[in-house]
Amino acid sequence: MATFLAQAGTQVSVVSAAPYYPHWRVAQGYSRFLYRHAVEEGVSVTRCPIYVPENPTGFRRIIHHLSFVFSALIPVMLNILFQRPDVVIAIAPSLMSAPLARMAGRLSGARTWVHVQDFEVEAAFATGLVAQEGRAARLALAFQCWAFRGFDRYSSISPQMCAKLARLLPSSAQVLEVRNWADMSLVESNSDDRAYRAEWALDGKQVALYSGNVSRKQGIGIVVDAARKLKRRDDIRFVICGDGPEMIHLAEATRDLPNVLLKGLQPREQLGSLLSLASVHLLPQIEGAADLVLPSKLTNMLASGRPVIATARAETGLAWEIEGCGLAIPPGDADAFSAAVEAVMDSPAMRSGLGEVARQRARERWSKAAIMSAVQAELSALCMRDLPKTADTITDAAVS
Repeated sequence: MATFLAQAGTQVSVVSAAPYYPHWRVAQGYSRFLYRHAVEEGVSVTRCPIYVPENPTGFRRIIHHLSFVFSALIPVMLNILFQRPDVVIAIAPSLMSAPLARMAGRLSGARTWVHVQDFEVEAAFATGLVAQEGRAARLALAFQCWAFRGFDRYSSISPQMCAKLARLLPSSAQVLEVRNWADMSLVESNSDDRAYRAEWALDGKQVALYSGNVSRKQGIGIVVDAARKLKRRDDIRFVICGDGPEMIHLAEATRDLPNVLLKGLQPREQLGSLLSLASVHLLPQIEGAADLVLPSKLTNMLASGRPVIATARAETGLAWEIEGCGLAIPPGDADAFSAAVEAVMDSPAMRSGLGEVARQRARERWSKAAIMSAVQAELSALCMRDLPKTADTITDAAVS
């Protein structure tokens, strides 16, 4: 988003943490203790120190997010003093940084916008990081409602998440849908999977691919269960490319499965080749997560022209997104999940038909140019409108 706006002539400043996700360790070349400022593709970027726990439990995640709020305070204040932004945008996660962004908007007189990628509180409930009952749960929900209040614009990434956000806000609040886009050019420019097949000994094999973060929310265990049930199929391989807090447990769980191949996250420039390796993409989610976040990896899965098998109830937004280009399986049903993998693998006509719809859907719903042009237009309109400022307005990353 920041790069697109900068290329369109907007002066953009970003305050963010050092990159650490999904490995849960600060990337090489960045410091856990020092600030770093650079101009990246026309965007002024300040990377802030952040505490990154090796084992991200519920309490440690709170400290993790708080460490960013405190370290971001100085560069955010400097931005509003010297840049005088017209709009301040907060991206949630991190929910805790939204009040900082709202405050920056109030102090500078800028319009404010919060964009919700993930409902962190409900996701913490769904993954068991926080108990759904008790004082901690009530405090978390109350903080979420307070943190989201007082912005001039709200957005999220799917119709279901927009509706959920609207339920947390006053009836007058406007919630826009701003989807995660597919990088069609990157996916389609390099779709030759031969190097991966040769390097990973996959010639002649059909591949069920999962690529992304490996944590509790993903519910990756159902992939392991499916691989175990299809161990007899020498023509099928399950390839998992990822990193995250559950990767060690995944390696232990698949030790006796020769049909499972574990690899780290692959370079972004090889995304097209990796996605083309798949006969089918796997998108597991734990029960209850399907309408709390729409996985960003789905967009490029569809853009690759391959079908998707996801774990989601029929009434959820994720199931709606893949209707006609994949199969939605009830979460936790390993028998149905493995049967779906086998059915798709055994039917070239099904794979081709679902894959063709998948690619077309990526173009229709996740075009980067269309999505970002709409964002740019809304930002311009937001700056021009004489909106009433609410008494409790604040934000996180600055766009000026």
